Amino acid sequence: MNSSLTHRYVDVNGVRLHIAEQGEGPLVLLLHGWPESWYSWRHQFGALAAAGYRVVAPDQRGYARSVQPSDVASYTLLHLVGDMIALIEELGEDQAILVGHDWGAPVAWTAAMLRPDKVRAVAGLSVPPILPGGMLPPSITRTQYGEGFYQVYFQQPGVVDAELAKDIPDSFRRILVGASGDNPDSTEPRPLVIPDGMGLLDTMPESPALPAWLTEEDIQVYAEDYALHGERAFTGAFNWYRNIERNNELLAPFRGRRIDVPALYMVGERDMVTSLSGPGGLASLTALVPRLQEPVVLPGCGHWTQQERPAEVNAALLDFLARIDGLPPR
Repeated sequence: MNSSLTHRYVDVNGVRLHIAEQGEGPLVLLLHGWPESWYSWRHQFGALAAAGYRVVAPDQRGYARSVQPSDVASYTLLHLVGDMIALIEELGEDQAILVGHDWGAPVAWTAAMLRPDKVRAVAGLSVPPILPGGMLPPSITRTQYGEGFYQVYFQQPGVVDAELAKDIPDSFRRILVGASGDNPDSTEPRPLVIPDGMGLLDTMPESPALPAWLTEEDIQVYAEDYALHGERAFTGAFNWYRNIERNNELLAPFRGRRIDVPALYMVGERDMVTSLSGPGGLASLTALVPRLQEPVVLPGCGHWTQQERPAEVNAALLDFLARIDGLPPR
């Protein structure tokens, strides 16, 4: 079995993506969120590869070592799902299991909804399935939370991009600690609303110490990869947010469509996303995803599930994968 982690570039769907891969067997694609990269799955590669899976984690378009298209409209969910379907085929596979965290979850959920012939199972971490557009559009969230709601704030071209690019390591340090379960202010999750006259990082003061799951070396890996894009280090990532409204328009024909493949949902107890749940919360998910396993809620965990709680996430994923492949639960 190929047990070493390797890196390479692939051309898919009109973009060049960097991928990290390890192992042999059924294909599992790990899709990172904002503002992350393949590295957010560093604790999952070995465990899944050892269990007999081919594990591939791309830097998705606009992120880290991958190409950053200049056109904002090149970051719709249809583009992002298209990248993953093309990647499955480029890897020489007919199907894959998709596991997505944060923004990677809407990509995974949407791919499972649109292409069940290619996605044989799906797992979402943090962000639940919000069909068909992946997230509620700013035209709705602006009314609910105001102009300072982070997804609305991110719509301003160049503003938050420049804020985060000014000191990339500091930005990662503040964001990763600020949205974690180790932030004392995260014990009661609430929507992130940026006060008038402040920036995103002003809501996340610098921590005097890093939590046990995060090191300065981790921050440096993220920072070095993002720095490859210079002053546009975060622009590709923010362009995903700038297509939320467009996603809902483009995917309107699929309203009412469900996800009919086996599915798993995991979320941290202290994840801000839990404060944004729609009517019915977790109990309502089975209407959209009939084959959903019992959701996994990680006590004390914040937004960065697979980084904050790697052992628990790995155990849940391995149990889920075993059930899909007809093996005894782990």
